[in-house]
Amino acid sequence: MHTINDSNYASLVESSELPVVLDFGATWCGPCKKLEPIIEELSKELEGKAIFGKVDIDAAQETAKKFGVMSVPTVIFLKGGQPVYKFAGLMPKNKIQQLLDQHLW
Repeated sequence: MHTINDSNYASLVESSELPVVLDFGATWCGPCKKLEPIIEELSKELEGKAIFGKVDIDAAQETAKKFGVMSVPTVIFLKGGQPVYKFAGLMPKNKIQQLLDQHLW
């Protein structure tokens, strides 16, 4: 899982040929801490099929603003650098996997 910030966003996300999953969160966010291991697990299971990135909204304010992130956690799926699906809040792994299957493959 990559750490995405304002300075590396373009090189890691916009230029990716693989779909990208961005997990927007914050260190002070309880639900973010519960979602993080789920996203980490999916990133390992889907290695080579998608790029997963963790975005701390306090450290990457421009990137969060670019996507209109108003609450955390927010997860955004991108294809070709463009958002194709977005959800906010905590969600079980099987539901996230189902959404990935629907929107990225």
